[in-house]
Amino acid sequence: MSCETWRDKLDTYVDGFGSPADQDAFEAHLRTCPGCAADAISRLQMKRLTRAAAARYSPSPEFRARLEEGISPKCPPRWTFGWMPRFAVASILLVLMALGVTLWFRHTTRAEAFAELVDLHVATLASSNPVDVVSTDRHTVKPWFQGRLPFTFNLPDLQNSPFKLLGGRVAYFEQNPAAQLLLQVRSHHLSVFIVQDRPGIFPIGMGSTARELAFNIETWTDGGLRYIIVSDVAPSDVHDLRQLLQSAQ
Repeated sequence: MSCETWRDKLDTYVDGFGSPADQDAFEAHLRTCPGCAADAISRLQMKRLTRAAAARYSPSPEFRARLEEGISPKCPPRWTFGWMPRFAVASILLVLMALGVTLWFRHTTRAEAFAELVDLHVATLASSNPVDVVSTDRHTVKPWFQGRLPFTFNLPDLQNSPFKLLGGRVAYFEQNPAAQLLLQVRSHHLSVFIVQDRPGIFPIGMGSTARELAFNIETWTDGGLRYIIVSDVAPSDVHDLRQLLQSAQ
């Protein structure tokens, strides 16, 4: 199926509609077509910006409550908390509202962080010069980052593993410098991002695994650094690389 046919279905895919078979087929196409993948990511970014703009200009809860009170018919309530003081009922409702807003904000922030990492990974693969230091030798790649990043890290020996180191570059995530390592397993590529785990860079409660678009993501902290693996390989391959990286620290 041609790219033009797939692009006609981009909005359906981004919105999460379509049959599971169509979704799987489209994800398979994105793994082999950087152009369609970039277009899909662009539309996802537009959706995130639209949601952010809607949240910014949404009426405050106080204004919404006054408006609803003014237009609602004056009829007796069907249920009451006659046994509970009014201020206690109001406090409970406020706590529930605050909890809902907090959970929604954490989910949105987490999704945006993962989406930004996927964008960086796809942009790297689409570049004619994906890495700044080209080498399969960890003793060449690691020293290259010295003086370019405010931290250091160790790389594992990959000789007896299915993974191959291709090189690295300096990337920026949430306006913070990060090491981006590019690796290969079979015909797939993986990006490993390493950044200082400063407060505010990642949302509280950020899970260790996730799936964004057609990519699997795994993240953890070690020695004050945050590690994130992004790739379209199977979750088992991502986990195996994580274990190799953890063994080197």
